[in-house]
Amino acid sequence: MCGIRSSCVLFHVKFRIIIYQIFNNFMENKVNIIIDGKQYEAAKGKTVLDVARENGVYIPTLCYHARTGKAGKCRACLVEIEGVRGLKESCAMEVREGMVIKSNSEKITEVRKMIVELHLSNGEHNCIACEKNGHCELQDMAYHLGIERPHYAVESHTMELDCSSEGIIRDPNKCIQCGRCIKGCNHNVMHEVLDFGWRSGHMKVICDDDVPMGESTCVQCGECVQLCPVGALTFKNAKGKGPYWELKKDKVICTYCGVGCSVDVYTKDNKYIYSLGTEENWENQTNKGMLCVKGRFGFDFLNREDRLKTPLIRKNGKLEEATWDEAFDLVVTKLGDIKAKHGKGSIGFFTSARISNEENYAVMRFARGVIGTNNIDHCARL
Repeated sequence: MCGIRSSCVLFHVKFRIIIYQIFNNFMENKVNIIIDGKQYEAAKGKTVLDVARENGVYIPTLCYHARTGKAGKCRACLVEIEGVRGLKESCAMEVREGMVIKSNSEKITEVRKMIVELHLSNGEHNCIACEKNGHCELQDMAYHLGIERPHYAVESHTMELDCSSEGIIRDPNKCIQCGRCIKGCNHNVMHEVLDFGWRSGHMKVICDDDVPMGESTCVQCGECVQLCPVGALTFKNAKGKGPYWELKKDKVICTYCGVGCSVDVYTKDNKYIYSLGTEENWENQTNKGMLCVKGRFGFDFLNREDRLKTPLIRKNGKLEEATWDEAFDLVVTKLGDIKAKHGKGSIGFFTSARISNEENYAVMRFARGVIGTNNIDHCARL
């Protein structure tokens, strides 16, 4: 008994030591910082912008996106840090213990106003007619800063719209050259189609060696459109279908393959408009906020007038509409007759990647348990 008691005591001591070490490691990975007079606890390795957004502190960005990472180009997210010379990009500055940050001082506000006014002056940002109206990050910045019209006169030449591709409209006149579309294309989906071309005032985003998007190697995944903070990249199928605030968003699972991509489907008046990869909690999504061309543009059939909505039964050589009960009765009768006449091995089943795992399992159980055949296969092998 003494040996057992000693073992129990030793176990409890070791357990407490392990818990203590885990707690210490956890606390060592935490720092305390102050933003605009309020103290926040933050994980080491996080940026000032990360911590601000986690705690509801508004710091605007144009070149930074959570899925494209640090950028430090647009300077919209500048903050003042006590003891550090000059203004620093919050999207690239990692937090340190005791850091004191100002995100909305008079100096910062003036710099941000200048940045926004320069962007608004250099291009054609006609918000009223823009498809991104109400969902534009440049427009949001202008609103928060109280900018009604820019004060700078910047000479710029109007460039032609690129409507050559099947699903995307490119308007270089609205582009703010943030580079998010390029990083998404080259590092997220890795198609390596987009890049900056030319120099100085002639610099612009190009496809391949500056060809129209429809003639380039673009596969129309739409990642660039989803990442664009302004109206420089928009979906053709959404043009004129309604402003952002009139659309309803529903989170669904894509039905095209078995990956299980999370999709935000936007509809209006029960009509499909467009799809975006789910940004909310994107790190834990199988698709990490990205979509393929089918997940992005493959749901137009939802709006088709000739879409099948009822079962069809062939009568006298012609397909006619039927009720579900009629269709089920026919299937049961036909399968029963074939099994009785030719045996259970004469019947086979194909399942689909466009249905759930549970539905595929039900088909398998039906084939083997009810019909009694092992003749079952999946469309992925076809």
